Amino acid sequence: MRLLRNLVILFLFLAPVVALSALRPGDLPESSKWYFHIDFKEMRSSEAGQHLYAWLQDEVFEDIRDDAGIDLDKEADFVTAFATEDDGMVVVIEGDISQDTEDRLLAMGAASGSLDRFGSGNNAFFHIKDDDDDEGNVDIDIDSFDDGAYFSFAVKNKLLVTSTREKMEALLADKGRIKTVKSEKGALFVLNAERNLMQAGARAGDLGDNLDWDSNILRNTEQAALLIADKAGKIAIEAQLVTTEAEMAESLASIVRGLISLQVFNDEMDPEIASFLQNTSVDVIDNKLTISVALDPEVVVAAIE
Repeated sequence: MRLLRNLVILFLFLAPVVALSALRPGDLPESSKWYFHIDFKEMRSSEAGQHLYAWLQDEVFEDIRDDAGIDLDKEADFVTAFATEDDGMVVVIEGDISQDTEDRLLAMGAASGSLDRFGSGNNAFFHIKDDDDDEGNVDIDIDSFDDGAYFSFAVKNKLLVTSTREKMEALLADKGRIKTVKSEKGALFVLNAERNLMQAGARAGDLGDNLDWDSNILRNTEQAALLIADKAGKIAIEAQLVTTEAEMAESLASIVRGLISLQVFNDEMDPEIASFLQNTSVDVIDNKLTISVALDPEVVVAAIE
């Protein structure tokens, strides 16, 4: 569906199923390969977040309204996604999901001729599969949904989307809650702040097939995490890499500092990007490399654009 494709735009430009204003360590299955969580509710209410939210309204939400007729601006408070080794991908839109939105999604699926219904009542869900010969409304363009997507409105105020039937049935049986592990050992780490706007993280090895990163960096990085938060009216951005050994963290820090020094005096660089680099700090503690910056929201939005 175009809605699913456009959700990926959110992941990319601002770079599971829980009713949380922020993601915390231990909230994800231990086998998670990556996660993403965005808090639209906090964006709408925070001083700095409102600038990012206004950009989303113009650049992302409008496209979703045009493609799918769904007003994500009015209906979504949180979007959470994650993928695990065995259960595929899960996406959740949480908020005031209207009957009109449900009707439009079902109509889009029915028009494609590939909509199937399963279960009933509080366990009802649907499957929709992209048809290469279809020129209608269905456009699933995410690897995890090569076999189609399962979606359900059965849990109040949530739109659940999964890549497997088994995961959807398990979520509905647990009323949309994720079964997590008791121990955090081996789980992805999660960055937090007082006013989280967006959180994301991944095991570096699972990004190798999708990102054109230098292989040496990937080979020596175990995990990566990103946090965007409102800090005293500024947009605070923090990225962390956990490396295989402390020496590698120091080496990567030297590379990052060198790249920043080379670029910051580039006369051809946009002023917004130069400001971004000049205010960036790079720190290392043991095998953890932290890159952070806090900027006026107008500068961040200008850099994104």
